[in-house]
Amino acid sequence: MSPRNIVLIHGAWAGGWVWDRVFGPLKAAGFDPVVVELPGSGSWNPDDVIDLADVAEHVVSVMESLDGPAILVGHSGGGIVASQVAEWIPSQVTGLVYVAGMMLPSQMDFGMLCAEAGLESPVGISRWLVPVGEGEATAVPPEAAAAVFFHEAPVADAIGAARMLVPQLESARLMAADWTEERFGTVPRLYVECTLDRTVPIEAQRAMQRLVPGAQMVSLGTDHAPQLSALPELIDAITEFAQQVFSRTRPLEPAEAGPSS
Repeated sequence: MSPRNIVLIHGAWAGGWVWDRVFGPLKAAGFDPVVVELPGSGSWNPDDVIDLADVAEHVVSVMESLDGPAILVGHSGGGIVASQVAEWIPSQVTGLVYVAGMMLPSQMDFGMLCAEAGLESPVGISRWLVPVGEGEATAVPPEAAAAVFFHEAPVADAIGAARMLVPQLESARLMAADWTEERFGTVPRLYVECTLDRTVPIEAQRAMQRLVPGAQMVSLGTDHAPQLSALPELIDAITEFAQQVFSRTRPLEPAEAGPSS
């Protein structure tokens, strides 16, 4: 049987735990989910400078350990990482799924996108962020996380998730992918929009869909974390897209990982 790998990429201040409730249903549906823990979240060497290249290379290393290509699923800022990996190794990326994700135009960061969409700064969680160390990282107060990220989830789930968030290096958060139509643009995409999202507002999500056209779309009437607030609908969206793209064949190009590809 052909590989049916799905690599799950978390966003800022989070960890692989955001996919805990997704993993089992994907496995039960016949897929092979793999959860990634990104560098720059939680702990790091103070002397290290971690940027998009480092984070994307980590995902590439995970994919190199698999038995074949994979769909990448990026939640929130994990979408930036997924886009960069797809640019570097498009032959190894069967599809891309953005869950309230940052499907940003090439060389555009989220702040630039919000300005393009006419959103007044600060947007979403930004107004609540607390500096960590000498400002090289930020943290999200649990009260703000529960109200901005997890407000549609059951209260106990929202509180629990909010307490699990960790400091995030800004250099591994404020990122912009650099991609081309010839590589990234060949990969099938699904955008799962979340209409009640308070941190990546629906106006921003739809601006990304307009500026990076070509993705299929599923709309969920929920918050930034459908893993907790709309799990059955999220699983349906991912599995239906995965069944579709895994059944396709498309021309493959040599895989060349790294910023110079």
